Amino acid sequence: MGKKGMLLVGHGSTMPYNQDLVEKTAAMIKAGNTDFIVKCGFMNMNKPTIKESLEAFRHESIDTLVVVPLFLAKGVHIEKDIPGEIGLPEGTKKGSFALNGKSIPLVYADPIGSDPLLADLMVKNAIKALSLI
Repeated sequence: MGKKGMLLVGHGSTMPYNQDLVEKTAAMIKAGNTDFIVKCGFMNMNKPTIKESLEAFRHESIDTLVVVPLFLAKGVHIEKDIPGEIGLPEGTKKGSFALNGKSIPLVYADPIGSDPLLADLMVKNAIKALSLI
């Protein structure tokens, strides 16, 4: 099997922290996972857009594309907006992506959701905040 493309989708913001967080997360994924070619795309306000990043994957040699939202929970962007941007009907998790004259699988991942790793991170942040006392 060849490389897989991962489009990490962030919300976007007028504040620089959002874009920086998404880009740093993508860099960490790249550093730890050589099986993925990782790109970022944003719902709004930041560049590249989701569609611009999808276009950039057309220049890569991948056999599957997975779109991963860097969002905590399901909402309008997760359920409607992002699927619309990546060409999936609402409620659908699988489709295809045209790449260099062929069609490859495109899959849409869930948002982060409730996860023990998230709970551990919240405790870590609480302990860090308590150190300020």
